[in-house]
Amino acid sequence: MSAPRRQFPVALTIAGSDSGGGAGIQADLKTFAALRVHGTCAITCLTAQNPKGVTAIQAAKPAIVRAQIEAVFAELRPAAVKTGMLFDTAIICEVADFFRKLRGPKPPLIIDPVMVATSGARLLKPAALRALQKELLPLATLVTPNLDEAEILVGTKLKSVGDLRAAAQA
Repeated sequence: MSAPRRQFPVALTIAGSDSGGGAGIQADLKTFAALRVHGTCAITCLTAQNPKGVTAIQAAKPAIVRAQIEAVFAELRPAAVKTGMLFDTAIICEVADFFRKLRGPKPPLIIDPVMVATSGARLLKPAALRALQKELLPLATLVTPNLDEAEILVGTKLKSVGDLRAAAQA
């Protein structure tokens, strides 16, 4: 008799690919593996980057981003979904549309509103901020901005714990 096959939970990351391996899809998949989670992905952008900076960004077409998400959901049904770099309005709207129309139980949707790289490169087009706020954030189970991203999302400087609490309620 063979040993029972181990089942690992599945998670989907929808984010950009980091050629340096330190962020984006690569970092998410490493984290999933360390937590014994089967990692799947939908790549939104290809980036040319290393620890010193981002030198190029090429966004995927929204239809291919959606096709990747649909392929994962068709056979692997993630227990959780995390987003990272979504880059532009068209990709944000495509991702939001998929989750609005998703039938059956919806997995938790964790939104990391990636906007600027550590090096300072913009990873979210300025015009896409409104789509992120209006289309995707309302679908989130959890939003995980860093301080700079939180300030952009709420439109004010956050200087105290009270400010952070108020921003979390916004």
